[in-house]
Parts: sequence; C-alpha cells; structure tokens
Amino acid sequence: MTETNKRMTDKGEPPDAKAVAEWIGAKNFERWNGLTRFIAANYPGVFAPDWIYGGMKHGWGLRYKKSKSFCTLIPERNRMIVVIVFGAKERGMAEAILPELSAAVREAYENATTYHDGKWVRIVVNGEKASADVKSLLTIKRAPKK
Repeated sequence: MTETNKRMTDKGEPPDAKAVAEWIGAKNFERWNGLTRFIAANYPGVFAPDWIYGGMKHGWGLRYKKSKSFCTLIPERNRMIVVIVFGAKERGMAEAILPELSAAVREAYENATTYHDGKWVRIVVNGEKASADVKSLLTIKRAPKK
C-alpha cells in the first residue's frame, strides 16, 4: 500500500467521525476518541481542533494548535498516527522520560528528524501503552490546566 492510499485524501470536505471510524477501524477509533477526550479534559478552551488538508501525499489531519502546534492526529487506513513537534526545551523534558515509554514510542522519538522548528515525532498509536505514552508526551508539550 502506498502512502497516498493509506491517507484520507478526498479533498472535497474534511472527514466526519463516521468516515474516520470506518477508515481507521473500531479499536483505533476508540483510541482516537480517547485522545480527543484527553485533550478536551486537560486543556479546556485552549484548542479549537481544525482539519487541515496536506494534499494528495499527506491527506487530512486533525490539528490542535493555539499559538504553536500542539499535535496532529492523522487517520491512516487501519491505524492512526499522532505527530508532535518538540522544541529544544521540550526535547530535554521528553528525553528525560524516554526510559518510561514503550520501545516503539522511544524508537519513533529517537528516529525522528529535527528541523529548524523542532523535532517532528510521528507515533503510531496501536495500543493502550502507545496511547498513554502520547498523553505523557503531550503533558510535556503543554502542562494541563488545573
């Protein structure tokens, strides 16, 4: 399967919940909803998620952003990916908890490319541990509201 047919690339309209659920599968959609609920509960009123279209190569992604990027959820065929961009200060904090993270998430972090605007970490969320790891990394990216 090529990158383009893994992604939701129909440019017409952003996908709705039903389309995402069908595309990524029931278990992954539960994880998707778990992450969106986590963000809503811990960062109330901070983010207005918006669907962004990255063209035929990248397809649709659900972006959470205020003044800077928080994360993007990307629906792929039978899986979901979360992209988190870590700045220099955030990288130090993320690297401090790497030993606590699953091997797959640790590997995704270590293999991520660092650009001028930060380290772009692409995490496949394929289980509860990966989902919990993403939540831990998001709290480093931005402290939850109390």
